[in-house]
Amino acid sequence: MDLHLKDKVALVTGGGRGVGRGVCMRLAEEGAKVIVNDFHERRAERVAGEIRDLGGSALAVQADITNLAQVRAMVAKAAETWAPVEILVNNAGIPTREPGDESTGGGWEDFSATQPETWARMIDLNVYGTMNCTHSVLPGMIERRSGKIVSVMSEAGRMGEAKLAAYSAGKAAMLGFSKAIARELGKHCINVNVVALGAVDAKEVVFAELDEKAQARLSAIFKSYPIARGLQRLSRASDIADAIAFLASDRAAYITGQVLGLSGGFAMQ
Repeated sequence: MDLHLKDKVALVTGGGRGVGRGVCMRLAEEGAKVIVNDFHERRAERVAGEIRDLGGSALAVQADITNLAQVRAMVAKAAETWAPVEILVNNAGIPTREPGDESTGGGWEDFSATQPETWARMIDLNVYGTMNCTHSVLPGMIERRSGKIVSVMSEAGRMGEAKLAAYSAGKAAMLGFSKAIARELGKHCINVNVVALGAVDAKEVVFAELDEKAQARLSAIFKSYPIARGLQRLSRASDIADAIAFLASDRAAYITGQVLGLSGGFAMQ
């Protein structure tokens, strides 16, 4: 299916790794001109380089999306380089860490044990980051009466997740915000949708190649994801990128204000 994304200008936040990278690569494969945003410049440059090496068009832009001035400058740079942003993918977020993992990331603590500064990081990036980017691209979209906005949330925002209260709150806010502006922007032919993720396997492990202990651990996780039991895997960046590419295309012209669960049946709503 041709998604007719050739030469469309797409901005993907948090595009330097994981799901964001997958989305950037998929949109570029469809012919879009991709602005790869990341807080870490090296990550953004690496993904943009990958796209260019494959013959695509990409521009790496380092920006902190919680800083409105930086976001405005990034959107202006896109317009100066190519054209106003036509597709916005609000993907940037703080990943949750696994229980017992002391690396950077958020979550897996009872709310009573958390501190306000950790709430602020979650809310600033997920809520204000999404609002900053959306607000910055809307003037051009409204003027052209065309645009696609897809935001990436977690099923934790729809269902709530114990020990991830602030994370769940930030993701839930993205959904409420998206539904509200979808109602406002329909008159301008701008589509606003959300995809909700469950566990994502960044390493794309092959179940049959794992040792017995790892298989048992993964099988326990599969119990929460109906389709994972059959496919013997969790979701991958490519699964998410394919859905986002569709929602970013005119093939989804009559879809707005919706949340699409990409969690293998973890949540069924």
